[in-house]
Amino acid sequence: MLDKSGTASPTSNLQQIATTFRLTGWISFWSQLVLTIVSGSILLFASVSRGSAANVNTNTSIGVGLTILGIAVLGFNMYWSLFRYIPIGRQLGGKSTVRPKKSEAIQTIRLGLLASLAGMLVALLGAEAIVGLLFAKAASQGVAGFVNVDPAKFIQPLDILVVQASINVILAQFIGITASLWLLNRMSR
Repeated sequence: MLDKSGTASPTSNLQQIATTFRLTGWISFWSQLVLTIVSGSILLFASVSRGSAANVNTNTSIGVGLTILGIAVLGFNMYWSLFRYIPIGRQLGGKSTVRPKKSEAIQTIRLGLLASLAGMLVALLGAEAIVGLLFAKAASQGVAGFVNVDPAKFIQPLDILVVQASINVILAQFIGITASLWLLNRMSR
């Protein structure tokens, strides 16, 4: 909707921002939910399988613990998308006279961004710990025909699944960061 000067009217911009908040909130929520379920399922499968295999080394527990902490932060991020971003979009786009102030909306976005950054840091530390321990396993397997016969020192397929779960958590945190930055960008126009 253009006014007489040819520029977009304030209500048109407000409607666009409201739509952006709602759409970004839903996309962020659902993509993070799917990646969280996949990561949680992989970690659950790996822990059940490792519990039944007597010869599997569980040195990756520090990395798994950090990945689980990253999943917990994802839970907060999903809550934030569903119960903060989407309602702000509804308040901005609705007929209600009670609308959040721009500074309040920006503060909400910043808190979501900080949570996603903290979650990504934890998930990256978890992935680094897992990969470092897998490298130590690979280095201890032996070379030039001198192979270690201890099966606990071999890299198992479950170890790779744990790496995949950690990377999924990192991707989900990245989606949260991208959503927050996108909303900040839209608010600053």
